[in-house]
Amino acid sequence: MCSQKTLLRIVNKGVSFHSKQHQQQQLELAHKITLNLINSTSPNYFQPSMELQSLISCITPHVTHHVLSDPTLPPHSCLAFFHFLRTQHSHIAHKPDLKAHLILLSRLFKARKFTSMKSILDGLVTNVEIHCPVSGIISLVDECEPHFVEKLCDMLFRVCADNRLFQEAFRVFDYVEEKGLVIEERSCFVLLLALKKCGEVDLCLRFFHRMVESGSIEIRVQSLTLVIDGLCKKGEIQKAKELMDEVAGKCNIKPTVFTYTTLLNAYVGRKDRNGIDAIVRLMEKEQVVPSLATYSILIQWYASCGDIGEAEKIFEEMQERNIEMDVYVYTSMISWNCRLGNIKRASALFDEMTQRDIVPNAHTYGALIGGVCKAGKMEAAEILLKEMQSKGIDLNIVIFNTMMDGYCKRGMIDEALGLQVIMETKGFKSDVFTYNILASGLCKLHRYEEAKRTLNTMVEKGVAPNVVTFTTFIEIYCKEGNLAEAERLFRDMEKKGEVPNIVTYNTLIDAYSKKEKMKQAHILKSEMVEKGLLPDVYTYTSLIFGECIVGRVDEAVKLFNEMLLKGIAGNVATYTAIISGLSKEGRADEAFKLYDEMMRLGLTPDDRVFAALVGSLHKSSSHAAL
Repeated sequence: MCSQKTLLRIVNKGVSFHSKQHQQQQLELAHKITLNLINSTSPNYFQPSMELQSLISCITPHVTHHVLSDPTLPPHSCLAFFHFLRTQHSHIAHKPDLKAHLILLSRLFKARKFTSMKSILDGLVTNVEIHCPVSGIISLVDECEPHFVEKLCDMLFRVCADNRLFQEAFRVFDYVEEKGLVIEERSCFVLLLALKKCGEVDLCLRFFHRMVESGSIEIRVQSLTLVIDGLCKKGEIQKAKELMDEVAGKCNIKPTVFTYTTLLNAYVGRKDRNGIDAIVRLMEKEQVVPSLATYSILIQWYASCGDIGEAEKIFEEMQERNIEMDVYVYTSMISWNCRLGNIKRASALFDEMTQRDIVPNAHTYGALIGGVCKAGKMEAAEILLKEMQSKGIDLNIVIFNTMMDGYCKRGMIDEALGLQVIMETKGFKSDVFTYNILASGLCKLHRYEEAKRTLNTMVEKGVAPNVVTFTTFIEIYCKEGNLAEAERLFRDMEKKGEVPNIVTYNTLIDAYSKKEKMKQAHILKSEMVEKGLLPDVYTYTSLIFGECIVGRVDEAVKLFNEMLLKGIAGNVATYTAIISGLSKEGRADEAFKLYDEMMRLGLTPDDRVFAALVGSLHKSSSHAAL
């Protein structure tokens, strides 16, 4: 704080009067205002007396300074007068200046009214009428006691951070360092947080390094974790890891589970297995117990890699350590088991969570409904849907679409269409996924005209088509034998902002191959490779089938070998196509060799394969007789 003598020096610094009489008039006015405030029946509100009302316009900065610095006036009265001056725009020519602010801040500090101090500073730094308030205040506080200066600067620094005045905050920090004073670590954290929220990660890192280098600020692990999180979100994960190692050694800071989990989450986002394993090992070495968030991230990681066994081990470890499970962990486990077709395990987890009084949410039900629909168990899906409604859990369009997709995959198109009606009566509008699902279901039943009408209705209702919509349309035209219209729509896709995907290309390639138009099929294959789409087993199977039916079996064999060299395993359709092609030419030895290979791979041949092989023997004997 400032002593009374210091306050008087500040009050009188740079002040001049026209005459002693003028000076006396100013002091008398200040005295009258002070008495008015002391005798006021409303201590938090300044109501000028009848005598003072005519003198309000005569209040000058000097009068204001004298009133605020008067030791007989309580701090709340000072605040009342100060707010009066700031709000009475029409009557007062001179608003509180920097000196007035500093005097009031000193009085409030002495009375330990820190909340009021912060409010005054906040109003000051955002006051457009006062030029350079930060540098101005700093220039005035040199004569004040260090303890007051340190507290004032700390508060000013925090206010600047709150108002995103980063350069002003840095000026305050520079001044404090120069004077050998210290900004509190908690205030530094406020600035780091503000910088991170504004995306100023580089500035955030630079200031953190200044904190470390100052040697006077006791760095907390929360500040380190915040900066690490900022770097991770910016994609600079290695720099974040190096910072943790550097600061942990230099400042003797032990990273917490939050620090490690932040890095772990970033490595998972990058699918960096080495980084993930390194963090897990480091946590084990430092005996840092994983949190619920840590375990959740690891479960998500292992399950997304298809390693549900490892995810189950993590889940069991959580139970052994009595980590309190939540709905999100169970939902994650249920969801991943459903994706991998482990419906029995997913259902067991669902039962377990309800037994533990963990209430499933819409996402939990959605995951399990998706799993049972995928398994074709529509009766079970219907039971879950009714259960959701009975428990008051809101249905959503994703669940409706999932149910419709399940019905369509089982050929239950009427049930799917009926559910669409129910969905829309509940206020949900069919989206692009709804229409695509229904159109695809109709196509499976060869109801192509209805499928086209469904997609046309979608467009008429203003729902923008996506790549699946275009691909479905192309499939319909291909099935109808209208390849010209399919090709036209294919070429129009990109003009309408949709890029063909591998399914789109495969649909056309298959159609051309079946129509024995192999030149166009191979052109499409080359085009998709140029666009960065890698041919898959369906691409190769279509081409192999096409080459076989046009009698170019050697070309089909080349394609088959090319596919295997690229690490693409053939399926039943692939082997059936190539075996049939070889058999037609009487190449029984090659056909039977591929049949043996097929059996070794665990692929079950169908009647077409056996018929082809028998036919190949007849062809072979015919050739031998000739």
